[in-house]
Amino acid sequence: MTVSAKTEYACIAMIQLAARYESGQPARLREIVEAQGIPQPFLVQIMAQLKAAGLVLTSRGAAGGYRLAYAPDRISLADIFQVIEGSGDQTESNLQKPTPATEALCGVWGQICQARTKILEEVTLANLAARVAEQPDEMFYI
Repeated sequence: MTVSAKTEYACIAMIQLAARYESGQPARLREIVEAQGIPQPFLVQIMAQLKAAGLVLTSRGAAGGYRLAYAPDRISLADIFQVIEGSGDQTESNLQKPTPATEALCGVWGQICQARTKILEEVTLANLAARVAEQPDEMFYI
């Protein structure tokens, strides 16, 4: 499965917001950029899309930034994929003349898309934030 950099960055930014959700503190764009290594111009576009879709809220001022619009257990990866990529489920043949073989393949492509969607719907930001929290911090030895 190929995931665009834009979608991956969106998921990473949302996981960071999920980790802060309980504190109620918004995250500044610069904090996300520095912590995750996402190019700032790219992240600005991503956050604008997520805001327009109602997945994140913004606040202005010295204590402003981005925060999740809903609890992390209510936002799935499917929600983020839908905002950034659209449905993206192509199950039609690219060939001009359909044959029984292409029809059979299209049936399989459809099953793959359904399975992908099911998994994306089951994984929430809360799940992912918990996985991140379980990871040991990197240690550097000299």
